[in-house]
Amino acid sequence: MSVPAPAALRRSVALADYTTWRVGGPAQWFAEPESSAELQALLQWARAEGLAARVIGAGSNLLVSDAGLEGLTLCNRRLQGSRIEASSGLIEAEAGEPIPSLARRAARAGLSGLEWAVGIPGTVGGAAVMNAGAQGGCTAEVLESVTVIEPGRPEQPFTLSNSELAFAYRHSRLQQEELVVLSARFRLQAGHDPAEVSGRTSANLHSRTSSQPYQQPSCGSVFRNPEPHKAGQLIEGLGLKGLSIGGAQVSPIHANFIVNSGGATASEIDQLIALVQQRVQAAHGIRLHTEVKRLGTT
Repeated sequence: MSVPAPAALRRSVALADYTTWRVGGPAQWFAEPESSAELQALLQWARAEGLAARVIGAGSNLLVSDAGLEGLTLCNRRLQGSRIEASSGLIEAEAGEPIPSLARRAARAGLSGLEWAVGIPGTVGGAAVMNAGAQGGCTAEVLESVTVIEPGRPEQPFTLSNSELAFAYRHSRLQQEELVVLSARFRLQAGHDPAEVSGRTSANLHSRTSSQPYQQPSCGSVFRNPEPHKAGQLIEGLGLKGLSIGGAQVSPIHANFIVNSGGATASEIDQLIALVQQRVQAAHGIRLHTEVKRLGTT
């Protein structure tokens, strides 16, 4: 006998409403759990039904197929909550906590180390998975540990330390293994002047919003920087700003952003990504790799 379907489940929910690119077809099954216990129960239901299950956060860095996704898609944006110990620099946060608001709260508590995160359009869980970074900082520098579960054994949470996560540039072990982040622990530098930390945090946000297309739907940076080069500079140098396929456009503001200028499809975005890669490869012999995670077949 299968496990009864949780009441939170919904059918055929448009995932375009849950991605920052505003593209993506319907999820066969969809839910927004409001607690870790509810998340675990939903994963148990999917296992009993023989359905594939996946968890998304703020929907940034995701390109979801126009055809949608089979199985169960869970959005963890309601799994919010955090605890800050100003004296020790310890922060504990649930996976759905927005990383920008956490950065601001840390700054107000006089904790330094998350100033770079104020402009990241994602959640704590997503930051851990992607080793999100900006302004010279990254998640790996301040993350102490994560609590995770396996979708096939959601009733057995366990903890992975920083050293067990195999962090690298925009990479972690969590990208290779089917593990779902429930919460994370950060260790920041305590005892700083809150006004100074908040000032640096606000300056970082201004730097990002004044140089990137924050007014249009995007996923953030599309390509990883092929050090010592910058992806945006390589693309801009080829005159590709403004290049479009349908509603997908290389941003005229920042060349490492592809924006939905109106009515774009996942397929158009995917085609534009491939075209930019081809142009850069032909001109410089450099293969640009994406930060974007594709779900389904675009």
